[in-house]
Amino acid sequence: MPIQQPDSLGNLIGKRLREARVRANIPQDKLGVLIGLDESSSSARISRYETGVHEPALATAQQLARILKVPLCFFYCEDDVMAELILSLHVLKKSELQQLMLGYRRD
Repeated sequence: MPIQQPDSLGNLIGKRLREARVRANIPQDKLGVLIGLDESSSSARISRYETGVHEPALATAQQLARILKVPLCFFYCEDDVMAELILSLHVLKKSELQQLMLGYRRD
């Protein structure tokens, strides 16, 4: 399947947000409430973020990343393979990351 490149930053963030939300199995309305949005508008707001109609402010993106347990940089990663790598690295312990970097530097 070809990699689709979003045509704007909002669409990129929206694509990554939807990926992370689906992986976390959290509905749009619940995610909105978890980041402090009013329950009556939370689903619509998250939907607008995911479709690129609106782009979340940095502080909101940080909250979304925290709730979805992804690093903030994941939302802004343009390359699909790199985004997957970021998620894979994010779950490693600090000692595992250090070992990985030591091995990388030796090569």
